[in-house]
Amino acid sequence: MKTGIYGILKARFLIDDDAIKNWRFIVFVILLAIIMIANTQRFEQKVFKIAELTSEVKELRSEFVDRRSQLMKLRMESTVSDKMIAKEIYPSTVPPVKIKVKKEAEKSFLKKIWH
Repeated sequence: MKTGIYGILKARFLIDDDAIKNWRFIVFVILLAIIMIANTQRFEQKVFKIAELTSEVKELRSEFVDRRSQLMKLRMESTVSDKMIAKEIYPSTVPPVKIKVKKEAEKSFLKKIWH
């Protein structure tokens, strides 16, 4: 047991006759560790990107709600009337009248145009 630990501490397993097998295994383990570290790095970058995009979506959503409320306020009749009064355009005092066209009157009108 003592010679086994002493041999490991002196790294005899790297210089013995069977050292090629040990070196291959060590290189394989190192390559696996490098691949694992690279995958972890990429995963963390994606997590940070997702967090960044999530915060950006929240900002854009709040900006959308703010703009929508501004638009609703601008579309109100009182706001439009105030802006028109500034340009000396006043609201009508006469209510609008709906014009109805009967089918027969429309047909006779079209006949007069075509003939």
